Amino acid sequence: MIYFARSVDGHPKDGWQRLRDHLIGASELAQSYGGPFGLGRMAEQTALLHDLGKYTQAFQFRLEGSDVRVDHSTAGAWFAWSDQTQETLGMRQLIAYAIAGHHAGLPDRTGEAGAGASLEDRIARFDPASLAAVWRSEISPNLEGIVPDMIPNSEPATRQFQLAFLGRMLFSCLVAADRKDAEAFFVRIGAQIADRNWPGLQGIVGNAIKSFDQKISSFQANTPVNALRASILEHTRSQAKRDPGLYTFTVPTGGGKTLASLGFALDHARNHDLRRVIYVAPFTAIIDQTATIYREILGTDSVLEHHSAVEDESDRSGVASENENVRRLRNAAQDWAAPVIVTTNVQLFESLFAAKPSKCQKLHNLAHSVIILDEAQTLPRHLLAPCMRAIDELTRNFGCTVILCTATQPALDVRNFPQPESEKEAQLGLELEGRELAPDPQGLAKALRRVTLRFDGARTNAELLAELAGHPQSLIIVNSRKHALALYREAETAGLKGLVHLSTRQCGLDRKVILAAVRKDLHEGAACRVIATSLVEAGVDLDFPRVWRAAAGLDQIAQAAGRCNREGKRAAEDSIVSVFEAPDFPPPPEIRNLTGDLSRIFKDHDDLLSPAAMEDYFGEVYWRVGPQGLDREGILGLLSKVDRTGVHFAYRTAAEKFRMIESGMVPVVIPRDVRSHEAIRLLGVEAISSGRLARELQPYIVQVPPRARARLIANGRARFEHPILRGGQFCVLIDPDLYNPETGLLWEDADYLSTESLMWS
Repeated sequence: MIYFARSVDGHPKDGWQRLRDHLIGASELAQSYGGPFGLGRMAEQTALLHDLGKYTQAFQFRLEGSDVRVDHSTAGAWFAWSDQTQETLGMRQLIAYAIAGHHAGLPDRTGEAGAGASLEDRIARFDPASLAAVWRSEISPNLEGIVPDMIPNSEPATRQFQLAFLGRMLFSCLVAADRKDAEAFFVRIGAQIADRNWPGLQGIVGNAIKSFDQKISSFQANTPVNALRASILEHTRSQAKRDPGLYTFTVPTGGGKTLASLGFALDHARNHDLRRVIYVAPFTAIIDQTATIYREILGTDSVLEHHSAVEDESDRSGVASENENVRRLRNAAQDWAAPVIVTTNVQLFESLFAAKPSKCQKLHNLAHSVIILDEAQTLPRHLLAPCMRAIDELTRNFGCTVILCTATQPALDVRNFPQPESEKEAQLGLELEGRELAPDPQGLAKALRRVTLRFDGARTNAELLAELAGHPQSLIIVNSRKHALALYREAETAGLKGLVHLSTRQCGLDRKVILAAVRKDLHEGAACRVIATSLVEAGVDLDFPRVWRAAAGLDQIAQAAGRCNREGKRAAEDSIVSVFEAPDFPPPPEIRNLTGDLSRIFKDHDDLLSPAAMEDYFGEVYWRVGPQGLDREGILGLLSKVDRTGVHFAYRTAAEKFRMIESGMVPVVIPRDVRSHEAIRLLGVEAISSGRLARELQPYIVQVPPRARARLIANGRARFEHPILRGGQFCVLIDPDLYNPETGLLWEDADYLSTESLMWS
């Protein structure tokens, strides 16, 4: 009897994919994916076993049309789990995790009684008698010698997390190989168009460096700031021959970090035969700006921009019941095969702790990359400990160079953290001593000091607007969307000219347009009074003569200061950054705590914008929150249990708890132009993946509170488009009266009748 891996609609059986062919093809691919970091043999055998459960009559009947659901993922996990020696115990269990999760996602080892979804429950229920005996001769799996040379040999607490990380990278190799082999089959039979084959970085890096050199040759060192930028760039590139590893890059705002870090990354990648450059930023506003710069230098064919406020939660690409002809098994945003990636903290770190196949598929492509973490101070503190462990692991065992790039270095050095009380606790912090790429950060801070900080105490909106009236080009940054909108409306009433409101109430497309107009007005000397939330602080290239900042942490104040006198064309004493309290709009508790941390170091530093002050400030923050506060969700504990019975990892629970953005906000799509309307129309086309459409709609997303979205839907102001096909994924605003580019989405007005509703027909 011939066993098949998949059927093809409209094709006789001789056109179906044979199971043996799929397993061997996937195993060869998995070996090639895991080989660069020492997991080649282990990945090969994992892929060889992953569809073992298809060697059953039940699954073959399903391919022929039976609607009986078949679990084909547990069989390979059962085989890997069985007949374990102490030497291979943990490795076989990691293989079992990967195989069991290659469709439904990485499981927890154990779970609640009767839940049935844990790895142990599934293996206990599996009946090996259901397998046809031919599988042993057709694929001949052999798990001898699977223990990779890269198995960590460090202190127990660290080693346990490293094993969990290794398991997720193994999972990535399997998922990518499974999907790639399936795609190749469908391409061969003409049922699918091949995904794009990206060029390798080493094939383009020479021309990329030439293009970069041409770009910077057009710059002139005609001002002190530009001369300093050129010096920073030259020094940083001179460091590119240093060994791959972990580095800091501490340069004040306006010092040219974006270009300098890219120059280093390209030179470093060429020197060490690295596979890709990955630029990671906290906000999409920075992504848009940086992606434009990268494309100008490297060309559009080398850069993949990946960020999405709407994720493809369905992850249906492996469901056996899905029509194979319309399946999109892999796409560029899932595998990150491009030579240059521009992405977000959310995409990178949530993937590093994910359980879903679609999110983990890309992870093996992180190995041997240069990863630029821009605005590193924005890593969320409640997840800082697991983030640091992941960064350390990428550099320690997967050949990466990671650059912590910021004007306000978050003091992640191991010396700034409380020491562990026992060997069961992992050491917090990173080994950063001697790892700085910038020339003399303290000296740079002095040379690039362009503002004067002033602490003004409490200010009402009326008092702020009175000050704003005397400064036609000015920026006020507040701590909430509510405050920004209220201040903007009062400014309108007061008749101030050149008013601009900027917050995440507006979709990304409109924010991009607004920022371009602001830069133009600033350049031409036109009135431009911007009232904004913190989204303008990190990485947004603006230069105001005068800035106000609502009280916050020192890092946020420093970032706000980076929007004042950015080009150094005015005297520092005339470029005032006023820090004020807003008693009518109190900040959230976390920001209040950060202002307390600042107050404790205030008297110890004459220059609060110096690297020394920033290091003391972050030290106060870390000591206040303590180790538990830096891993508030207990992620490390879920991924750090190893004993004589093997590895006890709760992959699924950890993934559910690891959320970079805590707001609990949900997306609403705002139809704004022809492109957005067309993408919304295509939601009704089954053959187009949700992931692709989510990326198309990314610029039109506004995040709102869940209750607000529910109210919009209940009042007929928004609806889920094509819910049968897309589920509750794409909520689209259908009442245009609730959105305008100046103020954004006014979801608070959802309970009021729209203008059209007040008209008699």
